[in-house]
Amino acid sequence: MSGPPFDLSGSSDRLREMRILVINPGGGSTKVAVFNGPKPLFSESVEHPPNKLVRFGHVLDQYELRKSAVLSVLDQQKFDSSRLEAIATRGGPLKPLPSGVYRITPRVAADIRHGQYQTLHPALLGPLIGYELSQELGIPAYFVDPESTDEFRDIARISGFNGIQRVALSHALSCRAVAQAAAQKLKKPYKKCRLVIAHLGTGITVAAHVGGRQVDATNANDDGPFSPQRSGSLPLSGLVRACYSGKYTELAILRLLTTRGGLVSYLGTDDIRRVEKAVAAGNKSAELVYRALVYQIAKEVGAYAVACEGKPDAIVLTGGMTMSEKFTTDLKKWLAPLEVKILVSPGEEEMSAMAAHLVAVLSGKEKERSYDQETALRG
Repeated sequence: MSGPPFDLSGSSDRLREMRILVINPGGGSTKVAVFNGPKPLFSESVEHPPNKLVRFGHVLDQYELRKSAVLSVLDQQKFDSSRLEAIATRGGPLKPLPSGVYRITPRVAADIRHGQYQTLHPALLGPLIGYELSQELGIPAYFVDPESTDEFRDIARISGFNGIQRVALSHALSCRAVAQAAAQKLKKPYKKCRLVIAHLGTGITVAAHVGGRQVDATNANDDGPFSPQRSGSLPLSGLVRACYSGKYTELAILRLLTTRGGLVSYLGTDDIRRVEKAVAAGNKSAELVYRALVYQIAKEVGAYAVACEGKPDAIVLTGGMTMSEKFTTDLKKWLAPLEVKILVSPGEEEMSAMAAHLVAVLSGKEKERSYDQETALRG
């Protein structure tokens, strides 16, 4: 599956040729692209190795590094930024919001700068960079399907301990893009589909999409399977003892769980390709951890098949790890007993999804949402 996640055939010629800058700051990279409407002119990924990012005390301190990455790609491509007509960016873990396309207003930028978000993630830099560039260039900027997209059923919010609630923080942009593409492949309206979506990157989201909404999902920082960088669900008593051991500050624990957990914790790398090479070379420790990764993901997919409240129409696998044929094959073997159609969308659909959703809004096919209004409604 590739390309725009929905039909844009009715868009005007001008909108189909609109030059859109797309920005996607992730855990270890900043992806930058320019689109002509929904069609890419070019797309690059600027890598940020962990040893380069560790010097930043706060995620937002990476602002100049990430903005420079965007500008360097435009320079390398010899693209004149004055030709840009709009900006689309990943949203980040902002306040809880419905899915959709939001104009980046002064309120959005101010909330991020003043800590009005749910957790730290480099995606928060997207709206800040987009806003500043929009002011410099005199063009509108938008964010699309932020990590804080919240369409949970009430039943999904109950955690098991009164006073602690499960929160909706996920790879919502990627999940909705591949869910809509899967619906097209299944020749069924997205709003009539039941789908399990597994975004398998440095962080992992497993989600249930029912009736065109993401009604439940893992939070990569809190629960679900471990991932290349994150610990996933942990034995609670062991975690409590670590917190009170005197060895760690609160910030140190959070960093260990979200950037030094998972594969990094066990094997010292977040690169599935290196892990597979170690397995192929006969490293038994690497083999056990690799098998556990696949096993935990499969278990979570099975759980979210239940969350679909009926047999899913398909399980959709996406994200960076699905670029590995071995990994995808091994995961499919664990999922075979579910007897559900499995679709694979290798890599990520996020860049094309942002461009396509923005064109859909500007062409009137999708309604623009207001961050200021939505946050006021939700208190």
